[in-house]
Amino acid sequence: MKIYIPKINESWIVDRFRDEWYKNNPNMSTKNIFLADVIWIMSPWMWKKVPKYFLKTKKVVCTYHHIVNSKFNKNDFESLDHYVDNYHVISSKTQSQVRELTKKNIFNHPFWVNHNLWFPLDEKDKLRKSFGFQKEQYLIGSFQRDTESHDLKSPKLEKGPDILFSIISEINKKRKNLTVVLTGKNRQYIIDKLKENDIKYKYFEMLDLESINKLYNILDLYIVSSRVEGGPQAILECAASKTPIISRDVGIASEVLNTKSLFDQDFSKAAPDIEYAYNSVKELFIPKGMDKFIKMFDKI
Repeated sequence: MKIYIPKINESWIVDRFRDEWYKNNPNMSTKNIFLADVIWIMSPWMWKKVPKYFLKTKKVVCTYHHIVNSKFNKNDFESLDHYVDNYHVISSKTQSQVRELTKKNIFNHPFWVNHNLWFPLDEKDKLRKSFGFQKEQYLIGSFQRDTESHDLKSPKLEKGPDILFSIISEINKKRKNLTVVLTGKNRQYIIDKLKENDIKYKYFEMLDLESINKLYNILDLYIVSSRVEGGPQAILECAASKTPIISRDVGIASEVLNTKSLFDQDFSKAAPDIEYAYNSVKELFIPKGMDKFIKMFDKI
């Protein structure tokens, strides 16, 4: 059996998953689609880039990370569904969404975690200083894009940047030493809100993965405020790096975090549980985290 994964070329996490899969499973993978038995489409919009001849003649697996109802195109899904033999999702919540759309088989496995990228570090005071922060600052992190790319000002509502800002505002009333740590693209919405309200922040637009792991390690709190998620992968990265995290009950959150770390509207009662999260995520460390995928392809 040989698996072929189309390349997205968007500097997105899926390209990294693709590279990690090929590196760790060379005997059951190929970069030549002609030699493939299975085509694994890691993101649904990629299917149109695969010639239909191969979609018709190979087994096709498609991964759905999440579905945003307001942006979902049912006609596109039905066109894709015509070629897909099996679906893969990364959380039970997404599985429920996809189940309403198709009768085809759905495998539910979170993606693996590369613990060579995401891990706890010592000398946190020294790390803080290297990024220009002081020991006494209270650092809240958010590394996910929050702004729509079409105008670079409208909030990406599924990511909940309005909810995030509301939480930050409340914490800022109690902690005058608060600073928000941001990274990633399309952060214009939250930056504008922080500026308007004179809340301190520091923005590192694009960093390498080693630096992002260091940023995780200097945080006092990471907040996932999304309305809809597949992961997000930040939950797994925080868990692996032992970063304190609270999250709305979205995506994979309830499958990794302690229930006391989850919130709906009232974040004030949510509390990080670092060891619980770490013990959950270590089951997904490479290579063990790939075992369920290997079994999935064996079944297919």
